[in-house]
Amino acid sequence: MPYQQHQKVNQQKEAARTSSSNLQLLKDKPFWIWDPVEHLRLAEESDGQCCFNHIVGLPIKDKKEYPLFDYEKILFDSLIDDDNCARNDYNYTTFKDKHLWVLKSTGLGITEFFLRLLGWLCTKDDTLKGAQSCIVTGPNIDIAIKLIKRLKAVFEGKLGLVFDNKETVLELNGCQIEAYPSNHIDSFRALDNPKFIFIDEGDFFRKSEQDDVRFVSERYIGKSDPYIILVSTPNAPGGLFEKIEKEPESTCIYKRLKMDYTYGIGKIYTKQEIEKARQSPSFEREYNLKYLGIIGNTFHTKDIDRAVELGKKYNPNRVIVEAQKVLGLDPGWGSSAFGVVLVQVANGRIEVLLADEYERPRYQDMADKVMDIIRGLNRRNIDPDYLDKVKIYVDAANPEFITTLKELVGETTRWEYIQEKILYCKQHNLDLARYMTVVPVAFSTSAKDMLVHTKELLEYDRPLIAINPTFTKLITSLRTAISEDDGKLDKQATSFDNVLDAFRLALKGIKVIKKEKEVEQYD
Repeated sequence: MPYQQHQKVNQQKEAARTSSSNLQLLKDKPFWIWDPVEHLRLAEESDGQCCFNHIVGLPIKDKKEYPLFDYEKILFDSLIDDDNCARNDYNYTTFKDKHLWVLKSTGLGITEFFLRLLGWLCTKDDTLKGAQSCIVTGPNIDIAIKLIKRLKAVFEGKLGLVFDNKETVLELNGCQIEAYPSNHIDSFRALDNPKFIFIDEGDFFRKSEQDDVRFVSERYIGKSDPYIILVSTPNAPGGLFEKIEKEPESTCIYKRLKMDYTYGIGKIYTKQEIEKARQSPSFEREYNLKYLGIIGNTFHTKDIDRAVELGKKYNPNRVIVEAQKVLGLDPGWGSSAFGVVLVQVANGRIEVLLADEYERPRYQDMADKVMDIIRGLNRRNIDPDYLDKVKIYVDAANPEFITTLKELVGETTRWEYIQEKILYCKQHNLDLARYMTVVPVAFSTSAKDMLVHTKELLEYDRPLIAINPTFTKLITSLRTAISEDDGKLDKQATSFDNVLDAFRLALKGIKVIKKEKEVEQYD
C-alpha cells in the first residue's frame, strides 16, 4: 500500500475512533432539561455536559446562541413521553403521538428543532441503529443538501465529528439519515425500516407531489411504524396543509399544532423585527399562518385591492335582468377543478356575480348547474330571446361539453358549421359571439391575449372590475398568479388557477369603449 494511501486510511480510522468516543458523551443524555433551576444545577455538576443541546452546542441565529424556548417544549411534549424523562430514565423514552403536523411562522427555528431532535434520537441510545430516517424537502437537490449539511454541522462544531458520507446522506450511530427532494422520491418508496420521516415545508411542494409524498410516508405506518412529522409555513389554499387542517378530528392521524409569530416575540424575534416584517405584503402568510399563496408576478396588488374595494359597493346576489352577462367556463373532470365565473355589466362596471371551482364534479351535474345559472338570471325556462343578453365562453379543449351546452340552449351542434364560423371570424377579424351563444375559446392561441385583456381591465384608469370580498378563491388566484411571457399560467404555483381561467374567459366577452368611458359586452 503506498504511503499516502496508508496514511489516509490511518487518519480515517483515527477520525472514526474519535467520532465514536465523542458520541459516547451523548449516551443517556436528555434532549433538554426544561426546568431552568434543575438545568442549571446539572450543568454545574457536569461541567456543561448536562444535555444533548449543551454538549453539541446551542442553536445559533445571527452569531448569537439561543436556549430552547417554551414553544419548543410544546413540540417536544407532543412527541415524547416525559414521565420517563422526569425519572432520568432516558433509555425507555416512548412516544405519545407518532404523527405530528405543525403549521408555523417563519423564523421560529422549528426546522432546526426537529433536525436536532432527530440527531438526539439517533445518539441517546442504540434504538435507531440499523434503521433509516428520512427528510423530504422541496423539489430542489440543493435544499436536501443544505438540510443534511445543517444536521452534520450540529455534530461537527463542539464534538468535532467528521463525516465522509455523500452530500444528501448522514450515517449517525448506525442510523442512516437521507434527504430526498420531493420530485425524486423513488428511493424513498423502497426503504426497509424507516423510523423517522420529517417532511419540511411540505406546503410548498408542487401540487402534483404533495399527495404523493404524503401517501408514501403514511404507507410505512403498517410496515415500520415510523413517526411522521410535517412542518411548514402556510402556502396556498387547498394545499397539503390546509387539507390536513380541515380533516375531522375523528379521522385525522396527526396531532395538529399551530404556532404563529406571537410564540416567538421576545424570544427568537424582537418587537422591532416583527414591526418591520409587518410592512411586507407576505406577512399574513409568513408570520400569521394565513393560506394566501406566494405573491404572483401577473397582477398588481393595488389593482386587486381596488377591485375588491369596489366589490363592497354591490350585492352579488342582485341580478339586473336587463344587464349584459358573460359566463366563463373552464371544465375539469379529474385532477383539474371545474372553474365557473359569471359577470354582469351594470352601473358602469363589471360586477362578478359568481366565482368558484368544483373539484372532480360529475359531467351531468355541471351541465345542470350551468343551466340553473342561466335560468336563474331570468326565468325557470330557457328564453331564446333572453339568451341574447348572455354569452358563454368555454375552453375549446372540451368539445363534448360544448356540444351539450349548445344542445341545451338550442344552438346547432354541427361542428362543421362551428369550425367554419371560427375560421370565417378569424379571417375577417370578427367576434365569434355574434354568431353563437356558446363560444369555444382555444387557450393555445388566446391565452396571452386574454391575460393582457384581464390586466388592462384591472388597471384601467378608473375602477371597472368589482369583485365582492366573498369571492375569496378568485381574489387569491389573482394575488398568486404566476405566468410566463406566452400568457400561460404556472398551474403548480397559482392558487385556484381554474377559477382564474374562467375569469379570463368571462372577461373576453367584455370590451371597453374608451371614448364614452363605459363598458359593454362584445356584440
